[in-house]
Amino acid sequence: MAEARTYLDYAASAPLGDAAREAMDAYERAPYAGANPNSLHTMGRQAARALDGARRDLVRCLGGGFRPADVTFTSGGTESNNLALLGLAEGARDRDRMRTKVVISAIEHDSVLDVAPVLRSHGFEVVSARPNRQGIVTAETVAGLVGRDTALVSLMSANNETGIVQPVGAVADVAHAAGACMHTDAVQAFGRIPLELDNVDAVSIAAHKIGGPVGIGALACRQRVRLRPQSFGGGQEQGRRAGTQDVRGALAFAASATECARNLDGWRAEVSARAQALLDKLAAAELGIVPSVSFDELGWDGRLAGIVSILVPGVDSETLVLECDQAGFEVSAASACSSGSLDASHVLLAMGIPRELALCSLRVSFDQRVDQGELVRFAYVLADIVARRRGH
Repeated sequence: MAEARTYLDYAASAPLGDAAREAMDAYERAPYAGANPNSLHTMGRQAARALDGARRDLVRCLGGGFRPADVTFTSGGTESNNLALLGLAEGARDRDRMRTKVVISAIEHDSVLDVAPVLRSHGFEVVSARPNRQGIVTAETVAGLVGRDTALVSLMSANNETGIVQPVGAVADVAHAAGACMHTDAVQAFGRIPLELDNVDAVSIAAHKIGGPVGIGALACRQRVRLRPQSFGGGQEQGRRAGTQDVRGALAFAASATECARNLDGWRAEVSARAQALLDKLAAAELGIVPSVSFDELGWDGRLAGIVSILVPGVDSETLVLECDQAGFEVSAASACSSGSLDASHVLLAMGIPRELALCSLRVSFDQRVDQGELVRFAYVLADIVARRRGH
């Protein structure tokens, strides 16, 4: 087992950043630390003001005309997506009983896809919008699925496996033309690219993808949209989500988001250059290691800089992950290992990648904290693993 380790799984969860750590330390020193922000006493009011400040900082980073009152704090991206899918669909149907269809893309995170059976049990029809070979769900595809009966359209801002940016603004126009609500899961994209939110009704975000702590997220949902709550007791967050808020986490989330927004352009340029250099090194090994999406048709402007999704023909994902781990590099498969059986990524399959090739996928993800030298070493290690496994 290698002693030095390089973490390359930032898309799953990024290490805690300095901005978040400093914000949490400042909270612990504050006189209102530990106070309930819903209490009427002095410390409670101080905590509430701090929480409201975090909302203001987050909407500044979000853009799209969202207001602080639109922000509902949650426990993370999964809860935000669950609340959006169920709350918005039911809210739309409450206003118009004909609104019984929900359109979601086939490349969504499981926290969206796994809500589909629940929606069906609540009387909704759920239909899937499929991507093209480049991993993009087009507005034209969505237009063929929506109609007078559509309650909600949900399309992620950028895919968590491939990093491909989606045409959220154009799809929102299609959804609204049909009278439906529009939600985007921006958990992977927030803080990494400018978001298209001007015509979006609700957006999910989470702290731990951008150097904030695990366990805090938010759903920004415009006040004009009806959102039926999915948890009860206490009436916090304007009745949209019950439970005492995590002020410490919210402050750390806002600090991380502010830091990302301040450095966004420089970060994208720096990280995309490192990602391209990694791909070039892998290509130079002449082992058939290729990106899951062709760069000839889609450059870095159309994807998240910190996600490199590759296909390694002839070597399965589980083997790659385990051998990279033994060599000191933490990466992930674009596939799920459940009860000892490897299953191909639903995202890659939806893109039309053959199952046997999808089972040989790997996702490498990082931010500016991973230097070029570490990525070069990883490229050599991966090439060596593949060559040995193929008997070269």
